Amino acid sequence: MSIDTTEQTSWTDTAAPVRNGVRQGALRPGFATDAVHAGQAPDPLTGAVIPPIYQTSTFTQDGVETLKSGYEYSRGGNPTRNGFETQLAALEGGAACFAFASGIAAEDALLRAVLRPGYTVVAAAESYGGTHRLLTQIYARWGVRTVFVHPERPEELEQALDYDRSAKLVWLETPTNPLLTVVDIAQWAQIAHAHGALVAVDNTFASPALQTPLALGADAVVHSTTKYIGGHSDVLGGAVVVGDAEWEGQPLSALIGFQQFAAGAVAGPQDSFLAARGLKTLGVRIRQHCANAAEIADWLTEHPQVDEVFYPGLPDHRTHQIAAEQMSGFGGLVTFRLRGGEAAARRTAESTELFGLSVSLGGVESLISHPATMTHGSTKGTPEAPPADVLRLSVGIEDVEQLVEDLDRALAAS
Repeated sequence: MSIDTTEQTSWTDTAAPVRNGVRQGALRPGFATDAVHAGQAPDPLTGAVIPPIYQTSTFTQDGVETLKSGYEYSRGGNPTRNGFETQLAALEGGAACFAFASGIAAEDALLRAVLRPGYTVVAAAESYGGTHRLLTQIYARWGVRTVFVHPERPEELEQALDYDRSAKLVWLETPTNPLLTVVDIAQWAQIAHAHGALVAVDNTFASPALQTPLALGADAVVHSTTKYIGGHSDVLGGAVVVGDAEWEGQPLSALIGFQQFAAGAVAGPQDSFLAARGLKTLGVRIRQHCANAAEIADWLTEHPQVDEVFYPGLPDHRTHQIAAEQMSGFGGLVTFRLRGGEAAARRTAESTELFGLSVSLGGVESLISHPATMTHGSTKGTPEAPPADVLRLSVGIEDVEQLVEDLDRALAAS
C-alpha cells in the first residue's frame, strides 16, 4: 500500500489549495522566517545574534513603582520566556502565548482559567493519558464532570452539549493519541460555539508546522513543547496560545495570564531558551519526520506480523480525507497493532535498538512505546484505554533504511 499524496502539494508550493483560511500542503508563507526571527531579535547591547538567557529571579527597579522595561520578578515576566512566547504565538497565528513548566501545567492553567465547580468538559476520546488523569482524577474532585465522545462522531458532541447545559469546554487532540484519528476542528468548533462552549485543541502531535487550530475556529491551543517544538528531548515545557476569544466577559488571554502569574508554573529561562532554539528548526525537522514516517507506515502495511497500521497518510486510514484537507503533512507518528497480541507487542518494543523504548515523542531520535502500559496507564480499565496490542512509533530523522531494518529485526523476535 502506498501513502496517498495526491491531495497534498509540495512544501514550497504557494499555490496550494486553501481550506478555512489555511493553506494545504505547504508551510505557510513566512513560517520559516517567523520561526527564526519572531521574538528572537539580536541583543541590542552587544549585537549577539542569539538573545541572551536572562538567568535571573528578580530585576532592580528605577523607583518604588517604576520598573525597568516592565520586568519585576521572573514569575511575572522574563525576557527569555517572553521571547519564546512571541515566537510560538506567531507560528500558531495567536494573539498571545503563555509558556509553562510542562505540557500538563499548561493544560491545568487553561482548565482552571475557564472551569468552575459544576461545569462539564466534553472531550474527544483517545486523549493523552495525562490529560485523562487530570480531568478524571483531579478535576473530578473539584466538581468538574468529563464526558468522552467518539472523535469521529460529531453527532455525539452535539448530543452531549444538548443534554448538558453546564458543558462549557470542548477538548480535543488531533491527531489523537495513540490511534492518530484526525478530528475535524472546524466542524467541532462550529458545534461547540453554537452551544456557547469554548474549544481547546492539543496541537502537540501536529505542531504549528502542520496545523493551526486557531485558524480553524479553536479558541485555545495547547502544546507539550517538550515534543516537536523542543525537538531534541532535552527540555520539558508546555504552552497555551489563544486568539481574541472572550470568556464570561473577560479576554481569555487575561484569564490565562492571571493563572500563569498567580499559580506560577512558569517555564524557566533555560527551558525557554531551549524551546526557542528547537522551534527555529521545526519546519526543516518536520519534513524529515513526515517523510520517514510515511515510508515506515507503508512498509508496515505489508509486514506479516502486523495486523493494522494507523497513519493519516494511508488512503485507508479512517480519517485520511480530513487529514489531507486540514493538515499540511501527515506527521511523524505511526501506530500499529500486532497479530500476536499484547505479548508480541511487548516483545517487539523490547527488541528494538535504534528505536528507544520511551514514553515521549517528537525528538530527532526514534522512540517506541507500548501506550496501554506506558503513556496511557491511567486509562486502564476505562473505555478510553488503548488496545493492549498497539505500539506507537515516534519516527525520528535518522536514515530510514536503518530504522526499517531495526523494526524488521524486532518484529522477527516477536
